Amino acid sequence: MLAIFHKAFAHPPEELNSPASYKGTKKPKVPEETLKDFLSHHPHNNCTMSFANAAVMAYVRPDQPFSVHQRLFCGLDDIYCLFLGSLNNLSLLNKQYGLSKGTDEAMFVIEAYKTLRDRGPYPADQVVKDLDGSFAFVVYDSKTGNVFAALGSDGGVKLYWGIAADGSVVISDDLEVIKEGCAKSFAPFPTGCMFHSEGGLMSFEHPMNKLKAMPRIDSEGAMCGANFKVDKFTRVNSIPRVGSQSNWMEWDQH
Repeated sequence: MLAIFHKAFAHPPEELNSPASYKGTKKPKVPEETLKDFLSHHPHNNCTMSFANAAVMAYVRPDQPFSVHQRLFCGLDDIYCLFLGSLNNLSLLNKQYGLSKGTDEAMFVIEAYKTLRDRGPYPADQVVKDLDGSFAFVVYDSKTGNVFAALGSDGGVKLYWGIAADGSVVISDDLEVIKEGCAKSFAPFPTGCMFHSEGGLMSFEHPMNKLKAMPRIDSEGAMCGANFKVDKFTRVNSIPRVGSQSNWMEWDQH
């Protein structure tokens, strides 16, 4: 999968952008080139959706439709979701949210996002923490321009992100496409974490702790983005979340 969002709609941590990207022979590419590279890597069974200059999402149907690590792409009410992996407790979650038994993981994530967006009763970190399985997802709300992404904590699914030549955020499970498109400004998306375009990056496993950027050094000795780890010694200053106010609108306090 591939998702690219204009810098006006997604603000990743500054540490992800490496100055070394512009000093070497390989420089970051513009989003159009990265999309072209992705489609050339996956010439068959692909689907692409563009949202003017704001975003683009690309999906490749899996070779084995019943693989453990599914690839799903769907849209509902101007909200679109790319999903990788599977949820072990999907049936329970569908019942909890009042959804039909046939609701798949991507559609469930959209419904969970809508609950959060419309000031649902649960904090975003708790909603994502309730997901049991190996998963990664990227949600784009084309009405609000919001981006919401998360990666499960078990490491069963890999996800990467980086910065394109124009400052856009690039998210993909294809490491080679990320390397080619973002040069030195990329890193693995941190496990057990979620990203929202308004609230930034945070750990859903340890929501009361800040994340610490750890510089990545490649084989050439150049700084290559950053890994993000939970800082167990730095707590977030936050008022306990209660009732309908406990959604991600408070996320930016992190």
